[in-house]
Amino acid sequence: MNTSVLHLIGAAVGEGASDGGCKWGAAALREHGIANALAATGRTAIWGDTVTAQPMLATSRLNAIEGFSERLAGTVAQVLRQNQQPLVLGGDHSCAVGTWSAVADHLRPQGALGLVWIDAHLDAHTPETSDSQAPHGMPVAALLGHGSEGMTDLFGWRHKLRPEHLVIIGARSYEPAERALLDSLGVRVMYMPEVLERGFAACFDEARARVQAGTVGWGISFDLDGLDPRDAPGTGTPVEQGIRLADALQVLTGCSQDSRFMALELTEYNPLRDFGGQTAQAATDLVCAVLAPEATALGLAA
Repeated sequence: MNTSVLHLIGAAVGEGASDGGCKWGAAALREHGIANALAATGRTAIWGDTVTAQPMLATSRLNAIEGFSERLAGTVAQVLRQNQQPLVLGGDHSCAVGTWSAVADHLRPQGALGLVWIDAHLDAHTPETSDSQAPHGMPVAALLGHGSEGMTDLFGWRHKLRPEHLVIIGARSYEPAERALLDSLGVRVMYMPEVLERGFAACFDEARARVQAGTVGWGISFDLDGLDPRDAPGTGTPVEQGIRLADALQVLTGCSQDSRFMALELTEYNPLRDFGGQTAQAATDLVCAVLAPEATALGLAA
């Protein structure tokens, strides 16, 4: 989508994870000055609503995430109707259900959504397969139409993503049931050994081509634990041997210049683990790289 206005949405949710510190991620990034950094690249960046999970009003943790997902989806949908580009800042990765359900529903009259999912985990559990019952391990399955109706059926329909329109990059911590579901559906997963062998640039180029094929719009959901903890220690669930920040910045710079790029989501920032603000700066640099109006604005163009 071609729009000069970038609308920042806080996803204040940590109830989907075992460590709830990610609930404060959006507020911490706001305090860090992420909007000012985006404005310095030339984007018009405005802070909109912060959607907050309300566990005291829910019957269970899953029910809390279902209610939160519905509210976040409504907020993202309103931003899209205003012809503004959403940047969703989380927050545990359960927020992806609301974000991408809204984008998929917005695009539905024209066609399908494509999504590049960068993550150390597969996030493809359902309530039936998850030992922890942590909803932040379920958004991929939900967007593919598997899981609780409160997560799969937002806007009254399911299968927000088709398997052929989703690519996961960087997975290195997962459970057999998750892999079995994705294998059965034919989802392309670039596990971390492949990323290390081929390089992040080659993997992302393939992923981008795949999610753009047969779709009318695409986006990126970036879980900060996809990065190596040496570069981003302040995440909800850090996993060693991840994507290096320098590689991600170089490759992702200028993605939003594609007229079909719809939204960016950055998740799992846990300020309670981010001593010295290293991860907040990494998150800010990533967001600016993807969303800067000109690739040269960051001095990262080839």
